[in-house]
Amino acid sequence: MASPPNAGSGPLAGVRVLEFAGLGPAPFCAMLLADLGAQVLRVDRLAPGGGSAALFDPALDLLQRGRDAVALDLKRPEGRAAALRLAGEADVLIEGFRPGVMERLGLGPEPCLALQPKLVYGRMTGWGQTGPLAATAGHDINYLALSGALHAIGRAEGGPVPPLNLVADFGGGAMLLAVGVLAAVIEARGSGLGQVVDAAMTDGCALLMAMTMSMQAMGRWQQRRQSNLLDGGAPWYDTYECADGRHLAIGPIEPAFWQVFLERAGLADDPLLQDRDDPRRWPQQKARIAEVLRQLPRDEWTRRFEGSDACVAPVLSLGEAPAHPHHRARGTFVDVQGRLHPAAAPRFSRTPAAAPAAVRAELDGRDGLARWGWSAEAIQALHQGGAMR
Repeated sequence: MASPPNAGSGPLAGVRVLEFAGLGPAPFCAMLLADLGAQVLRVDRLAPGGGSAALFDPALDLLQRGRDAVALDLKRPEGRAAALRLAGEADVLIEGFRPGVMERLGLGPEPCLALQPKLVYGRMTGWGQTGPLAATAGHDINYLALSGALHAIGRAEGGPVPPLNLVADFGGGAMLLAVGVLAAVIEARGSGLGQVVDAAMTDGCALLMAMTMSMQAMGRWQQRRQSNLLDGGAPWYDTYECADGRHLAIGPIEPAFWQVFLERAGLADDPLLQDRDDPRRWPQQKARIAEVLRQLPRDEWTRRFEGSDACVAPVLSLGEAPAHPHHRARGTFVDVQGRLHPAAAPRFSRTPAAAPAAVRAELDGRDGLARWGWSAEAIQALHQGGAMR
């Protein structure tokens, strides 16, 4: 039998994580922990036909990489008992259901912590475990909207623009859940006691706005979109279209970098661009930069700015990004059995993470339980009872 994916490699080697299958941020958090060496076992729902009720094509969903899975029927007492036993053998449990779902299954924090007092019980929701919206549905865009962040993103002449689902689901959700879970694991090693980590995407989005709120308190942030330093209002922090319809991202915020940009763009002597600190001049300055950058294709501008501190980068598509020389030099994207993956991050000098394990289309729950330490007899009994695939 093969060893667990990423077993024994990375700073989280030896940490056991039990994940209850879900969408978006919870599996992304589990992927992060698996990438860093944790042994992660995912509990999938058992489909009516006896297979795993996967939410996406398991062969293509990169968020499912690096871990084993077992499909359990949590409506059966035997399936719930098996899940509870697994929780009692874990260091961390991750679930992303609405408040109360795990309790109704008999798998809430109380029975799990009774079995494993050091268990860190990570809960990922949009609105949090408490509050008037806790039981209602929502998605990334809703959590982002309520936090105040979405209002600031977009063009002045249009409405707010959703930044994919990167901010609430992954930045304010999965990343904050991972930080909370790992902090609680460290604390439990000293106290001997686990706890519940209530990670809400609305809380995370609000936390990510700390710098913007600081600027607002200083009187340096206007409520109108595209009127500020970092929202596309300033001429030196925006994207510009080139002659071929592709774009450059420019960000020379510091005056010294701004001068390098002007020199490389052939604008060093343009009087319109000398006084950049008056916001009233920004629209005219942006128009002048846009006029010049439209004269050449993107890759020609990229060559002109290359190697400088002008803080200019080409806006690459998902198809272009992996081929960029910087990504290739660092191995930012890796080929895993013919499929392109983002590499594990961050990087560690002494306990480096292994290369991402392939996403497997078919996972045998018996193998996963055996790697978790279950006996063949216990696995066979669970299988014969119909509570697992």
